Amino acid sequence: MTHLTRQNHHNLLPILALLAGSGIWGIVWYPYRLLEQNGINGEASATIVYFFALLLGLVLFRRNIRFSLIFNGKAHLLLWIGLFAGWANIAYITGIVYGEIMRVMLLFYLAPLWTPIFAHILLNERLSLYGYLVIALSLSGATTILWQPAGTFPLPSSFGDWMGLSGGFMFALVNVLIRKDQHHNIQIKSLAIWIGITLTGVVSCQLNTTSFVITDIAVSSWLILLSVGFTMFLSSLLLQFGLTYTPANQAIIILLFELIVAAVTAYFLAKEVLTSLEWAGGLMIISATLFSSKMNRT
Repeated sequence: MTHLTRQNHHNLLPILALLAGSGIWGIVWYPYRLLEQNGINGEASATIVYFFALLLGLVLFRRNIRFSLIFNGKAHLLLWIGLFAGWANIAYITGIVYGEIMRVMLLFYLAPLWTPIFAHILLNERLSLYGYLVIALSLSGATTILWQPAGTFPLPSSFGDWMGLSGGFMFALVNVLIRKDQHHNIQIKSLAIWIGITLTGVVSCQLNTTSFVITDIAVSSWLILLSVGFTMFLSSLLLQFGLTYTPANQAIIILLFELIVAAVTAYFLAKEVLTSLEWAGGLMIISATLFSSKMNRT
């Protein structure tokens, strides 16, 4: 009985970590929008936030930063995790800052469409016939959300849409890569992610025509930036722990908690309401995600 209790406790911790981490992501759009209103665009905010998280990680995880631990024959996985995580996070943050929150998030959560493809290629997971039906449901949901009244082909119609779609694609890839990389600990993978996001943010800031002077940032904005940086630091650790010890398709189901938090906060804090088509498409995507645990052959 004691063994079973310990086993259940061990299995519960990754799930709780994913719930906490996804809950943070469901509300983080709000401080980013406050920063944008104070003249700090999404790319710049994300860069500063994750640079702060990176500094925290370098200080707290300095004992894990050893050549032998990083370059152990699988360092290329860290490179790809950092690169794709950078794209996913910058796209997500700019999407929720400049787009409709729930619309961006729903497109971001097309994971049942992308995850099995990457899981098959990288983890040798085989898709069942049931899985193809789930993919069809995901595509139907995306088509419904993106449907244009003029009857044109349903493509993303705004910058926020494109960011949500591309960010979700990269996020699904990162989830599978984190699961694949059992050769590095959570601390090293987290550092790789923070470095990737910081560097991607710097490049995005250079490409963005809107600029700001860092010395002009108000004290109140610095407090928000540092608070979000610490929160993202904590969230990254929670998510890396949960994703490392949870199967990819099960993890994406748990991460749907983010949508619940986002829907509630977007309604009360931003007064955003989904259209009937967006509701219908969102329910299809959520249903596909819930069913995705049965996508692979046993």
